Amino acid sequence: MTTSASSNTAPDTIVLIHGFWVTPRSWEHWKAHFEGKGFRVLTPPYPGFEGEVEALRADPTPIERLDVPELLESIEKRIGTLERPPIIMGHSAGGAFTQILLDHGFGAAGVAINSAPTEGVRVVPLSQIRSSFPVLKNPANRHRAVGLTQEQWYDIFANTFTEEESLALYERYHIPASGKVFWGSALANIHPGKDDTYVDYHNDARAPLLFISGKQDPLFPPKVGHSNVKHYRSNTVTEIVEFDGPHLLPAVPHWRQIADFALDWALQHATARQTTSS
Repeated sequence: MTTSASSNTAPDTIVLIHGFWVTPRSWEHWKAHFEGKGFRVLTPPYPGFEGEVEALRADPTPIERLDVPELLESIEKRIGTLERPPIIMGHSAGGAFTQILLDHGFGAAGVAINSAPTEGVRVVPLSQIRSSFPVLKNPANRHRAVGLTQEQWYDIFANTFTEEESLALYERYHIPASGKVFWGSALANIHPGKDDTYVDYHNDARAPLLFISGKQDPLFPPKVGHSNVKHYRSNTVTEIVEFDGPHLLPAVPHWRQIADFALDWALQHATARQTTSS
């Protein structure tokens, strides 16, 4: 049973941040589910991604121009207008952005689902290298919006679905991804200084953070999530759990179980943190 948000101080808003190769549409089931529980749910698009999937496929120019600092600034401005700190949940690249937002002081609690790693996490499984190959195989992709074929989508996002189910998900959600941002993330650990995915792993003021990893995710398998968790040295809660499922974990048949677990965890830890602070 999901904890009620009846307290005057409990989070009443959930912010869902999408990842690459998809848009806010990928959260459609979670958004309706959480709204049915009485929460206001925001699914902020990346700057320039305000159109529908079909429009971004037809004209990927906004994807090519994507800039992470601008993206984070737009989400921070939106969260800054809220009366109470929200629960922030992010999938894939959105999981990395969730970590960064929490590090910047936003949110009452965060959930990073099949999260891309933040700067300093050097675990790179072979499955991740293979999954990243469509973008990283060509340095010229740094200046392009790079899409996936139906076969690549199945292998990277939907490998636990049937091929027919994967195709339906592809047609519903897939858009190209930003080669510039993807390459920037891949090179973050060899650049001098702080990159766009930097977080302070010793930040004691950061809100509680839960990682959820799909056991069959080839792009960011559980060992990446566990490594990310181990980097945190702060005196605040950082945990990880695993569920069966591929990279596109928000769309699996048991997505309600995962969504409710994430919400319960976030509410409980946000409440506990408020009680400790007071």
